[in-house]
Amino acid sequence: MTDFFSHLLHEFKLPLDNPVLIFSLILFIILLSPILLKRLNIPGIIGLIISGVVIGPYGLNILEKNSAVDLFSTIGLLYIMFIAGLELDMNEFKSNRNKSLLFGLFTFIVPLGLGFPVCFYFLEYDFNASLLTASMFATHTLVAYPIVSKLGVSKNQAVAVTVGGTILTDTAVLIILAVIMSNSQGNLNQAFWIKLTVSLAIFSAIMFLIIPRIAKWFFRKLESEKHSHYIFVLAVVFFAAFLAEVAGVEPIIGAFVAGLALNKLIPHSSALMNRIEFIGNSLFIPFFLISVGMLVDISVILSGPVALIVAATLTVVALFGKWFAALFTQQIFKYSTAQRQLIFGLSSAHAAATLAVILVGYKAGILDENILNGTIILILVTCIVASFVTEKAAKKILIESEHDNTDLIVSHNEHVLLPIANVDSIEKLLEFSIFIKDKKSPNPISILSVVSNNDEAEINILKARNKLEEFVKQASASETNVNIITTIDHNPTSGISRISREIMADIIILGWPRKIGFIDKLIGDKVEGVLSNTDKTTFVCDLEKPLVTHKRIIIAVPPLAEHENGFEHWLTKIAILAQELSISIQLFCNEATERAIAKVLKSAKLSASIVFNPFSDWDDFLILARNVREDDLFVLISAHRGATSHLSVLENLPNKLEKHFPFNNKIVVYPQQFNRNLIRERYENISSEPLSKGIETIQKLGKEFGNIFKK
Repeated sequence: MTDFFSHLLHEFKLPLDNPVLIFSLILFIILLSPILLKRLNIPGIIGLIISGVVIGPYGLNILEKNSAVDLFSTIGLLYIMFIAGLELDMNEFKSNRNKSLLFGLFTFIVPLGLGFPVCFYFLEYDFNASLLTASMFATHTLVAYPIVSKLGVSKNQAVAVTVGGTILTDTAVLIILAVIMSNSQGNLNQAFWIKLTVSLAIFSAIMFLIIPRIAKWFFRKLESEKHSHYIFVLAVVFFAAFLAEVAGVEPIIGAFVAGLALNKLIPHSSALMNRIEFIGNSLFIPFFLISVGMLVDISVILSGPVALIVAATLTVVALFGKWFAALFTQQIFKYSTAQRQLIFGLSSAHAAATLAVILVGYKAGILDENILNGTIILILVTCIVASFVTEKAAKKILIESEHDNTDLIVSHNEHVLLPIANVDSIEKLLEFSIFIKDKKSPNPISILSVVSNNDEAEINILKARNKLEEFVKQASASETNVNIITTIDHNPTSGISRISREIMADIIILGWPRKIGFIDKLIGDKVEGVLSNTDKTTFVCDLEKPLVTHKRIIIAVPPLAEHENGFEHWLTKIAILAQELSISIQLFCNEATERAIAKVLKSAKLSASIVFNPFSDWDDFLILARNVREDDLFVLISAHRGATSHLSVLENLPNKLEKHFPFNNKIVVYPQQFNRNLIRERYENISSEPLSKGIETIQKLGKEFGNIFKK
């Protein structure tokens, strides 16, 4: 018994050294601190940082800073920077790169301009120490980024500008660090500048020219090995961090650049993106935040008035420098108050880069212990301020964006129907469906299998269900619900038409019609049957290549397409697809259609990068093949027969397109033919009307549906 108690005491001896117990403790903190603080309306990030303070070597000394903690902390920091680069809307960033440059200049110059005289004249440090400490004020770490990501405002322009400015200012500060270190060692010469320039150029070439090509080849060759995709991405992140270190800058720069390099190959709604965010937000990033808290030594405040004065001065200067930078940015670009607060919140947290600068300066003897201790307090205070400000601002922007969209007719009950017979083609069609689906809609994607009405109908239904079950798992990996529907009908056309009406589908996604002779193909010559019996927005897709391999979307829009009821619907979906793939759109249409498209995109606040090309030669529209490259996705907007924009030249499209676009993925879109949202809203309001009024509404709806089905 004595041995048992002595063994137990040894296991719980502080600081803990049992790796299993340590990991268990960390997981419990990650689990419980956000839950407990949520009741107090305190951001979970603060709970993790405070937990680190409590359990760290300067608190209860439950954990010590060892190699394992440092490893997980480094992984978490790199993960934050990688996700920031990965979630950056590249179209938004490109269109606002000048704004990012200007904000990066403000958030670098203003804190540096405030900090240097304060350190040099008020705190009376020498030139090197003052410049290094002032440059520390210019750095910031995106500690609060998980908040904007969680609240769904990461696509806001203010976020894109801040993230872009982050990498610019941190790179500039880390270069200043290298310069000051060389200057203090007497090595600041021409050879230093040549080495730094060449190494950064080689690093950039590897990341933006070689890595994307390798990644594209890997994803294409091992398309079915989903777990390998995550391992590959993780390997690229750490390799990029290592290359950045070799190039003479901090590893966080490499992780961010890795996110930018893989941005176009990992769509935001993909299963891979979901895995990356899930593991990072569940484990690595919380571990980093706890490790930041473990650096904080509250006792330094009690060590004397000098330490207190230095800590207070550094914290105030750091916060005011970032606030003024956000204010100048707001004034110049006419941002809202909430956007200014968001910029300030995201850019005010000091952690990784700040600590790197100060630790290097301290170890080199440039900075003293008061600066080091003051910086630790600064990290705690700024992380807390950043968390509160960012969450408050993000919620404001979320509310404002909802008010801005009240003039748009938006239905968040969207239902996507994916009829299928050939299981081999379903994976890419399902991926396409996930990308364009309204993320706010509670309805699942319905995969439909129609079996013939014969003696083996029940057996065939069971077989179809078993085949389709694995695709439910595929969709769940991207947090998308899928519903399997198997039905009996005399032919696929009538089955698809009937089910689309029963579930009130908004979108039907069909596979490409194949030549006669292929077994179990869904449509073939039945496309016309489906189109003539339904008037939903229909996408007929030929997707042989992975969607992430495309570089542009080429859209051909016929005259008068803007007068179709489904015009805004298909345009929004294609713009969302372009955002998911981070690629541009080339539009071929006339001037009237161009104006209508520009108006819709502006009102919907879609940031897709679009280039308009005048086109009117629809009698020979296949000449568009001259403008299409092999890595382009070609989208042709057609119309149901009898529709305003219907052209006879657009009939029998599959055969024509296969001949002129043999190596391209292709989509033909048939817009819906009536205002479905209006009828749905009126239908849903019947139950709340008086009986006589409800009967009158039903009669009107009956007439409207009757006119629809006569078509």
